[in-house]
Order: sequence, then structure tokens, then C-alpha cells
Amino acid sequence: MTEETPGFDENEKPDVPSGATPEDAESKAAASSAKEEGAAPAGDAAASDAASAVQNVGLTAQLDQVRTALNERTADLQRLQAEYQNYRRRVERDRVTVKEIAVAGLLTELLPVLDDIGRAREHGELVGGFKSVAESVETVAAKMGLQQFGKEGEPFDPTIHEALMHSYAPDVTETTCVAILQPGYRIGERTIRPARVAVAEPQPGAQAKGESAKDSSADDKENGGPDKG
Repeated sequence: MTEETPGFDENEKPDVPSGATPEDAESKAAASSAKEEGAAPAGDAAASDAASAVQNVGLTAQLDQVRTALNERTADLQRLQAEYQNYRRRVERDRVTVKEIAVAGLLTELLPVLDDIGRAREHGELVGGFKSVAESVETVAAKMGLQQFGKEGEPFDPTIHEALMHSYAPDVTETTCVAILQPGYRIGERTIRPARVAVAEPQPGAQAKGESAKDSSADDKENGGPDKG
């Protein structure tokens, strides 16, 4: 008698209740197979969710890197734009400065001609065709921004006046320009030649006398006026 090895028999059919028909056995086998097949998709779904989570993490990291690179490029662009604006302002400022220097150099060479025109006008010699030419020269110089300054009676200012003569006068209370020997010229705020003047200062004892007279007048007022008789 041959000994049988216990195990799974491929030809073994599922248990069916006694009295059951073959159709019932087939239905039970189909249901069992469906249960086994239904368990597999649940595991696949979990694996798919895990893979999706890993993929999302990777996409988030890539997005952060792109944002960081974008911020760096934006900062570089803003810095370059600011440098360009500074460059433009510097070039414009230099251009204006060069123009002012060139104009000042030209007008400085023209000042002796303007001085001659001024002296001819003072002596009544600015007549005829010479007058028309002289006035045209003065008009062009004024259009280029040349301004004349220096008047008699104005206070002496060493930043715009050059004193060539000095004297004392009893009718001045401070150092004053009493004669304009040569007018000064400026372009905007730039002085290209100071006004050459004769100045007068108060007489050395005049200020002290004036202060004494003021003090005496004040004392008289406090004492009810000067004594009479």
C-alpha cells in the first residue's frame, strides 16, 4: 500500500454541503477567487499613494529651487538697473560740467572785449556800426549765461570782490565798494571773475565817537535831559 504525502491536492475541490449541486460548488469557488483578487488592488493603491507622496516631495523641492533661482536673478536685475541709473546720472552730470567749463573758458577769453565795450560806452564812443556789433556780442554772451555784477555802494564781499584801492570815509559804517574799476562776471553760481573795486572803510575814530554820542544821548534820557543854564 503506497503512503500518501499530505499536502495540497490540485484536484481537490472546495467543500460543499452535502446535497449541494455542482453549480453551488462552482459559485463558491468563484466567490473565493474574487476575494483573493480583491485583496491585491488594496495593496497596489497604498503603494501608488506612497509613490505619489514621494513625487510631490520631489516636485516641491524643485519648485523651491526654481523660486530661489528666480529671486537671485531678480535681485541681480534690480542691482544692475540701479547701477545703470547711477551711471546715467553720473554721465549727465559730467556732461553738464564739461559744458559749463567749456562755456566758462570761452567767455573768460571774451571778457577783455566786453571791458572795451564798457569803456567805449562810458566815453560816448559806442556809436554807429560799432554800437550794433557791441550790443550783438553782449546779447550772445548773455544768452550763454554770462551775468555782470558789482555796483557802487554795496558792502564789500571778499568772495566776489577784489579790492584794488582802499580809503577811509566818514559816511560809511562798514567796508563799502565806492567805485567799480572792473565789473565782475558769473555763470550761474560760478564766478569767473570777481568785481575789481575801490573800497572805503569807516574812519578809525568815527565809530568810537558815534558810540560815545549814543551813550551820552542815552544817559541824558535817563537823567531827564541835559542841564540848562
